[in-house]
Amino acid sequence: MARPQMLKLAEVLEEIDMSRAAFYRMRARGQAPRLRKLPNGQLRVSRADLDAWWKRCEQHAA
Repeated sequence: MARPQMLKLAEVLEEIDMSRAAFYRMRARGQAPRLRKLPNGQLRVSRADLDAWWKRCEQHAA
């Protein structure tokens, strides 16, 4: 079974065209994709979580 694709926070911010500060504000409101902390302390977002977040954004915009 393949491991899920994990994106660096910088990659996510580039894809959604958002600053780190704006992302963390959204995260504080519970409106951002889930961040996962790796054992080495780095942060990642799974591709599946980001895709689901995009889908929710599209539904709210409609």
